[in-house]
Amino acid sequence: MEINILKHQLLFATKTIFATVILTWLCVYPVVDAKGIYLEPATFINNVFSGQPPVPSKLTIKGQLADDIKNILEHRYKKIRLSYWQHQQRTVWILEEIGKERPITAGFVVENNKIQDFKVLVFRESRGWEIRNEFFTRQFSGAYLKTNQRLDRHIDNITGATMSVNAMKKLSRMALYLHNHVTTQ
Repeated sequence: MEINILKHQLLFATKTIFATVILTWLCVYPVVDAKGIYLEPATFINNVFSGQPPVPSKLTIKGQLADDIKNILEHRYKKIRLSYWQHQQRTVWILEEIGKERPITAGFVVENNKIQDFKVLVFRESRGWEIRNEFFTRQFSGAYLKTNQRLDRHIDNITGATMSVNAMKKLSRMALYLHNHVTTQ
């Protein structure tokens, strides 16, 4: 009889400890729903050009350009025409790529064939939101394309955000490639 009482007390104590640990964990690491607009694309563009953005240009994605972008993204880009903003050797690109299931919208500033700035503008995924943080985005600062259309540097992954990280690496390569394409014509 005493053994059964001890078993029940031990089971109750174990459940209580488990519940306490879970509640403590949720208080320290709350569930984050990070979906949403972090920065409107128009605001990003205005900020880059100090409130006076140039008239956007249009780029039609066809032929060799479409093939090269397909090689970078590992699939065909969904848009046929892209808007971009250019002033001298600076271009701004608003691009989208699927993370795991939903598109992530990012803004890239490229100047003299190097990424000057990169921001996650709209995030629609259920996880991977950490890519919007500066500790991640600053890794791209000064990045450029090597001759094989790869970035000149390693970009650290984020646990639980691998697909979002990969999407941003592809978009950064695409932005650099497009910048080179429009500034060397």
